[in-house]
Amino acid sequence: MESLIALPIFRPSASIIIGLCVGGWTTWSFVVGYLCHRLPLHFLENDTCLTLPYFFGETRSCYEHHLGIKRWKDRLPEAGNFFPGGFRKDAIDGKNSAVLSRFLAETRRAEYVHLGIWAFWIVTMLWTPGWGIVINFSFGTILNLPCIWVQRYNRLRLQDILRQQSNC
Repeated sequence: MESLIALPIFRPSASIIIGLCVGGWTTWSFVVGYLCHRLPLHFLENDTCLTLPYFFGETRSCYEHHLGIKRWKDRLPEAGNFFPGGFRKDAIDGKNSAVLSRFLAETRRAEYVHLGIWAFWIVTMLWTPGWGIVINFSFGTILNLPCIWVQRYNRLRLQDILRQQSNC
């Protein structure tokens, strides 16, 4: 008996598979982005099991030293204000704790967006055979994991800043 990976639900041609993947990833990204954009702010005020720090002691220095995140994080595209009413992160007042708290919440929103987009590789298993699944998994991971890392790193930074401000 062959594995599920070798048995897509239907067997389209290569050009249809590519079209389904490209169109699917694009559409899914917009849908997930829009749905997360609609999440109420109060839902984003606290971490959930998806946004809690990792069990192995996630720290800023881990991101800085092992991933060199400071060198490349600002090169990633910024889409926080893609939908009307979104949060612009390029003009943040670092002294205003209300704005920093909002930014902290928005890191969770962005992490949900990228986790949701990444999960689309699972849907591609419906029409993509064998190596195509590996390609979609790799594509989703390469495009979303750095964005997730940046959100988690920024959240750690913001939590430190807000903690320092509350101690003053």
